[in-house]
Amino acid sequence: MTMFLRMFFVAFCLCCAHTVAAAPVFDVHVHLREGDNAWREYRDRVRDAGLELSGAGVMWFGGPHQARQGAVDEIRAGNDRVIALAAEHPEVVAIATVHPYDGAAALDELARVAAAGVKVLKIHAHTQGFDVSDARVETLVRRAGELGLVVLTDNANILPGDTEKLFNLVVRVPGTRFVLAHIGGLNFRFWNVLSLARTADGFGMDNLYFDISATVLAVADSPIEAEFVWTLRNVGIDHVLLGSDYPQIGLGETVDALERLDLTDEEKAKIRSGNARKLFGR
Repeated sequence: MTMFLRMFFVAFCLCCAHTVAAAPVFDVHVHLREGDNAWREYRDRVRDAGLELSGAGVMWFGGPHQARQGAVDEIRAGNDRVIALAAEHPEVVAIATVHPYDGAAALDELARVAAAGVKVLKIHAHTQGFDVSDARVETLVRRAGELGLVVLTDNANILPGDTEKLFNLVVRVPGTRFVLAHIGGLNFRFWNVLSLARTADGFGMDNLYFDISATVLAVADSPIEAEFVWTLRNVGIDHVLLGSDYPQIGLGETVDALERLDLTDEEKAKIRSGNARKLFGR
């Protein structure tokens, strides 16, 4: 190869790498607790990372701020704040919450936020203190599906059996679309069972999606990275979403970890933004 061709090839590769890195990103997992101020800080950090944001799923709760059982007025006020943020900023997908054990009050609030245009419900078994296998959880997520809401819930596999309970819930409520955050944490291998489950007639589990927030940082460049990529392909690349879990983790470092995975550019583009835009109708 001549020196000119070598230089051309290097320049072409750098251009392609820049194009990949600059492609829009949809962050489905953002915790903002202070409204517009927190949104501006988040956007500044995204810009500083050299990223273009095509959308962000934003929730008001997380960390020390949780939707506790019985705190109906506080939950409603928090949901209103994120609804207002989405009205002000078109990139924001408002993520509301309720507590499954609040019964009729939870179902009423779910209907109210759905009427206000909310498309995503987030619940978290450990921080909110409920059991995924409780009948009240199934009632709530079934109603969410009837109202057209996607259910985002934690799947960091904090305790043994967490992932299996979620599997059973998704199977019992096929009319609701679920996004399982963190794709099982370091128990992600469990989800390879989907490649076998889908061999059964009528058992496609097409209502199941995953975000790879946090876990992607743990596995990129690790001895188990190849298994993680294998898992993403087994669950279906079209059902994998990118999330940062901000402010605990930044979007820039999350995208960097995704880019280091041995996936094709087409697969990365779907995970970065394409799949989320389709799921949330954006």
